Amino acid sequence: MSTAKRALKKYFGYDKFRPLQDEVIQSILEGEDALVIMPTGGGKSLCYQIPALMMEGVAIVVSPLIALMKDQVEGLQANGVKAGFLNSSQSTQVQNEIIEDIHEGKIKLLYVSPEKLVSQEFYYLLLQLKVNLFAVDEAHCISVWGHDFRPEYSKMAYLKKQFPLVPVVALTATADSLTQKDIINQLGLNEPKRFLSSFDRPNLSLKVAPGKDKFKSILGFLRQRPHQSGIIYCLSRKACEGLSEKLRNSGVNASYYHAGLSPEERAKRQEDFINDDIPIICATIAFGMGIDKSNVRWVIHYNLPRNIESYYQEIGRAGRDGLKADTLLFYSFSDVIVHRKFIEESALKEVSNAKLERIQQFCDAQICRRKILLSYFGEHLEEDCGNCDVCKDPPKQFDGTLIAQKALSAIVRLKEQVAAGTVIDVLRGSSRQEVLSKGYDKVKTYGAGKDVPHQDWQQYMLQLLNLGYISVAYDEGNALKLTEQSREVLFGERMVNLVHLASMKSEPTIKPIVKTTKQEAREGLFEALRKLRLQISREENIPPYLVFSDATLHEMVDEKPTSEFEMKMISGVGERKYQLYGEFFINEILEFEQKKNKEAKKSSQSFYETYEFYKQGYSVDEIAQIRKVNPVTIYSHLASLYEKGADIDLTEYLNPSEIEQIESAYYSLNKTSSVKDLHLFLKEDIEYYKVRLGISYLKVLSSC
Repeated sequence: MSTAKRALKKYFGYDKFRPLQDEVIQSILEGEDALVIMPTGGGKSLCYQIPALMMEGVAIVVSPLIALMKDQVEGLQANGVKAGFLNSSQSTQVQNEIIEDIHEGKIKLLYVSPEKLVSQEFYYLLLQLKVNLFAVDEAHCISVWGHDFRPEYSKMAYLKKQFPLVPVVALTATADSLTQKDIINQLGLNEPKRFLSSFDRPNLSLKVAPGKDKFKSILGFLRQRPHQSGIIYCLSRKACEGLSEKLRNSGVNASYYHAGLSPEERAKRQEDFINDDIPIICATIAFGMGIDKSNVRWVIHYNLPRNIESYYQEIGRAGRDGLKADTLLFYSFSDVIVHRKFIEESALKEVSNAKLERIQQFCDAQICRRKILLSYFGEHLEEDCGNCDVCKDPPKQFDGTLIAQKALSAIVRLKEQVAAGTVIDVLRGSSRQEVLSKGYDKVKTYGAGKDVPHQDWQQYMLQLLNLGYISVAYDEGNALKLTEQSREVLFGERMVNLVHLASMKSEPTIKPIVKTTKQEAREGLFEALRKLRLQISREENIPPYLVFSDATLHEMVDEKPTSEFEMKMISGVGERKYQLYGEFFINEILEFEQKKNKEAKKSSQSFYETYEFYKQGYSVDEIAQIRKVNPVTIYSHLASLYEKGADIDLTEYLNPSEIEQIESAYYSLNKTSSVKDLHLFLKEDIEYYKVRLGISYLKVLSSC
């Protein structure tokens, strides 16, 4: 593993592995099959790329989209890794050149489509090569239970039959327990090790909003996030086109993408998005899987997704670099109707309907949304996340342990074989024919919850489901099952908090994003580095994030490296990247800091001039007139000078009542708000410059 770490640093610029990466790599190096479930942006690719670089021979990577394999190969080549791909977009001559490079050992990772992999000609090529591993990316596509089923994936079982000694690793970001079992069976994996990373993406904020005034809400959302790249998912082609046109008419640089466009036009728009020429794309679900773009800062769902897997996969395209990213889902009943219509035309009606109900329940929920997401994938989160709309504006809760115990006990006594409706009927003591004919009126919990209305029981069962105390077996008629956590509740080892139904809000609010002073101060250097990155990407005709990711730029802003050693300590700066770009970014940082120091010196001189006039007895208006600036600027100088210890009497400009009001507001907002926030809090009754003076007065007073 020390060799693996050296490869990690040399090629990718990282000092250590993320959770589970080293374990997966070790397993592959030992020749074992593996199933790897990691969230988007969790580092799945490194799990097979590092072993491929360490082992003799070539690694074959199966990728479902041409754009995706092209993107990943370009990224590897930018890091100095020998990689290539074979697909239908290439001429015969180009493919022959690639094959020749493979035979000569010039390619360590070869990306192919599932169609290419299962072709006879490729099979003959494999027989001539020393294949060290097979990596099946987006492995959920092999399962009918997965959300992007691809029939050609189901033919890949021949890999283990024809190459039994070559390890096969299947990787995906979203797979519930049914899909995981199916992936293993379909690929014929040999006693694979399962590596299930946490599905938690704490950098993603989660919000659900009612589906009205959507365009107005989106415009407000975008104006708080200038220069940011994002995706708006729409349910129909018409919605994509209409929304992008309205955005363009409002001055937003946006385009649309859907399967109705020609292949050339789709490729062009995807390239424009990847290269930041078009920062915002309105798209159907056909868009996204083929994008490895790390600097997508937000994802909006204009319409309700068809299931939680799709929703999780799509929001996962934001914040792949680990930095803060936002998600917003608009929810309306009309979207449910459209999905129901599609489901009626599908082959898996029962399962599809059940999964649609789960995404509806996610939207309607009044508990931490991240808990619901993680519970769906079999993961339990003890504490509320604090980064979803429900957590930020929580409803009232109560001790619902007894209610939970009644429900769980009923499920046990019904042998975990019935759906939620029947469980509620038993709890309510229903005399329905189905309940009586099956003898459910004889179980001990029959009628144990008759004091709770049926509609309330539905809500409580939904909360227990979302909290992870029960699960749904879609392949067993939606029967309710207990989980590990629910057994602790039954035996009195765990308390359950439920939401008071009366406190549930029908319309979650969307609060504006407020940047801190520290965030605003960092933006200047980040913007300078971002422009340099864009310039380099234009010159080299590659996506900006292949130069450096947003996360790497932010670390440069924090650390301000000014030497080769310091720059190579930045995460994401490997040897190849430093050779290509390191000095350019060092020079940009030096120039920015020099300019900032000059401005600070000039500002300091300006403050000194103001102070000299003040000491000579000139009024603020007189100083402003002499210096040809706005009086507000002079007041700002005096406030800053006062904080630095200058002999200035600020009470000359503030009366006791104003000081008292400013003080009250200052401490009410926990002394962290800006002058603008305080000014608005005071309803603009006190002039802006006086609020600025008042804050300085209180800061000095509190430090004495």
